[in-house]
Amino acid sequence: MKAVTESHAVSAARPRSPEAEQFLADVLRGLRRPAKELPCKYFYDEAGSRLFEQICELDEYYLTRTELAIMREHADEMAALLGPGCLLVEYGSGSGVKTRLLLDRLERPAAYVPVDVSRESLVRSARQLALRYPGLEVLPVCADFTGDFELPTPGRPAARRVVYFPGSTIGNFSPRAARRLLRGMARLVGPGGAALVGVDLKKDPRVLERAYDDAAGVTAAFNRNVLHVINRALGADFRPEALRHHAFYNASEARIEMHLVSERRQTVRIPSIGLRIELEPAETIWTESSYKFTRASATGMLAEAGLRLEAWHSDRERRFALALAAPRAQAAAARRAA
Repeated sequence: MKAVTESHAVSAARPRSPEAEQFLADVLRGLRRPAKELPCKYFYDEAGSRLFEQICELDEYYLTRTELAIMREHADEMAALLGPGCLLVEYGSGSGVKTRLLLDRLERPAAYVPVDVSRESLVRSARQLALRYPGLEVLPVCADFTGDFELPTPGRPAARRVVYFPGSTIGNFSPRAARRLLRGMARLVGPGGAALVGVDLKKDPRVLERAYDDAAGVTAAFNRNVLHVINRALGADFRPEALRHHAFYNASEARIEMHLVSERRQTVRIPSIGLRIELEPAETIWTESSYKFTRASATGMLAEAGLRLEAWHSDRERRFALALAAPRAQAAAARRAA
């Protein structure tokens, strides 16, 4: 087996690298808006990744255990639909628990390509999977999967490319951004490819709000962690304890919103670029959205991105689902051949 390697899609962090420039631009753009916001993708430094793993173990956070139950029940069928010899590309690889349930059942996968913006957690997860699957080529790519990145070429030709996008991350994107991301998946997998995407489903708002505002305060720490990331990366002087975590379900938009609420009037400085940011009492910084779907709305979202729903796997209570989709041209050709 080949040794675990890293793609050169993202170089090591250093001042004014393209990634640092993008981070700075995103932060400045969000904090300069009348209604301040920050991209949720910056939650996930090493500390943020650890906090999210803790969230996944909470009683209130039904998403992970529900998705794991779906995987345990339907992974054999999913693997059969993906077919032998596939190149499995996972967006936002995380801890890899769900991935192992799929890899255990895939027939002779050509390689596994985890893609994640957090270098530390990516390398750790990739090494663990390489040790668990000594016959599998593991090719981690440290990159932001919302942008362009170079897909490594496996040593063995792949029968097809498959993007695996578990969890409910697709819901963190605005409808327009979600369609753009899904179109990118369709281009990446190309003719004959597929995408397996997790979607969180609409349910009692009280259940949703508890999942994003747990009693132990882990989600609150996760939310505030984005301020620690900004402090370290940009030399800012945010006081995370001076902002309160607030999560609620916006029914008209079918989404959970997470905000950081200023507890008092405060000034935040970023001396390295000479910026001062004024926060008024009760002013919020919007840090995350999590859209919730029905089967019909998920199918519509896929269709608008050029993908056709091929299979739908959900739990009995219809809390979560995994949607298998293929580029529409491919699906049409399969129907004509049938």
